[in-house]
Amino acid sequence: MTDTALLVDRADHVETWTLNLPDSRNPISDSAMVEALCDRVDAVNADPDVRAVVLTGAGTAFSAGGNVKNMVERHGMFGGSPYELRDGYRRGIQRIPRALYHCEVPVIAAVNGPAVGAGCDLAVMCDLRVASTRAFFAESFVQLGIIPGDGGAWLLTKAIGPARAAEMALTGDRVTAEQALEWGLVNQVAEPDDLLDAARALAGRVAKNPPHSVRMAKKLLRESQHQSLESLLELSAAMQALAHHTEDHREALAAFGEKRAGDYTGR
Repeated sequence: MTDTALLVDRADHVETWTLNLPDSRNPISDSAMVEALCDRVDAVNADPDVRAVVLTGAGTAFSAGGNVKNMVERHGMFGGSPYELRDGYRRGIQRIPRALYHCEVPVIAAVNGPAVGAGCDLAVMCDLRVASTRAFFAESFVQLGIIPGDGGAWLLTKAIGPARAAEMALTGDRVTAEQALEWGLVNQVAEPDDLLDAARALAGRVAKNPPHSVRMAKKLLRESQHQSLESLLELSAAMQALAHHTEDHREALAAFGEKRAGDYTGR
């Protein structure tokens, strides 16, 4: 499957999405990329055969974030009155964090190169991150005289805590892949030629599990960010009751007893 802005490939219950605008370093502010990512999330949510997603970039960059050329020319979402700009963000790039937040399957960023501005935030929108040794991360909005308009202040704080997030957002400085690993911004660092294999291996470790339990576990992790313990316990009890009545749960128990890998169907 292909899309002008986004390439999609599937193997063994794992989809790989590749941002496909390498000549402009894979910006995500243009409407074509926003639509492609949001449409793909909707498709995955409706398809129980997909159990994990790997997100990467074509060419040498993961994503340069906003289209700076359009910003200079005040074109597209960067043009118009303050009211029109506000609406452009809300109806444009801000759809991406909303979509990925509600993506039911885990999304693993394979950060193949620079992840800058909204591109850095895109990586943090994912659940897990594997970075190439050639990657770096920069929450660089302030260096252009703007602020994170796509939820970066919230995303980074959740990912690495307020002190590290403040350092990235207020300086705009680069964070190397090794430093990102030390800070907990990424889960693994891999050599460039091994990056996709490492990300897909991590996706495979997710996808081998019963898919309904993975989707519900991700939902609980999302809800834990803003719910009280009491409300999360209630939601956990309700989801657990559903999990206990799935065929995959019975298969998992049988596989455990027989010391074999489970064969899960999503039922």
